[in-house]
Amino acid sequence: MKRYVTVAVLLALSIYTVAEARIKVTGRGAKMNFSPEGIPDMYKPSFDLMQAKCGIKCHNMERTVIAIQTGKAPITGQPFNKQAVKAYGIKMLRKPNSDMNKKEIRDVVVLLNYFLDENAK
Repeated sequence: MKRYVTVAVLLALSIYTVAEARIKVTGRGAKMNFSPEGIPDMYKPSFDLMQAKCGIKCHNMERTVIAIQTGKAPITGQPFNKQAVKAYGIKMLRKPNSDMNKKEIRDVVVLLNYFLDENAK
C-alpha cells in the first residue's frame, strides 16, 4: 500500500511540475502550441514564422512545447537549452527543404531562447 501512495505522489508532483510552466500553452497532443496571448508583441512575428515554417511544414508544435517545458528534446532525450537551440538553428539552416534564411532562423532562435528564459523563472 505504501508503494502505491509513493507512486501516486511522485506522479502528481511530475504532472504538477509540467503544468506550472511559465509559458502558457493551448491544446493537447498534436494540437499543442504556445498561447499567443502570453507572447510579447516584439516576438509575435517570430512566433508566426515559427508556426508556419516549423509547426506546419516540418513537425507539429507539440515537439517544441515539450522541449521548452521539460528541457529535453522529445525525440532524442538530449538537453534542450540555449546551446541546443543554436545547434538546431544551424541544422535547420543546412536542411535543403527548410525554406528558411539566416535572419528567419536567428529570429526563431531568439524566440526559443526567450521561451527558455521565461520557463526557467
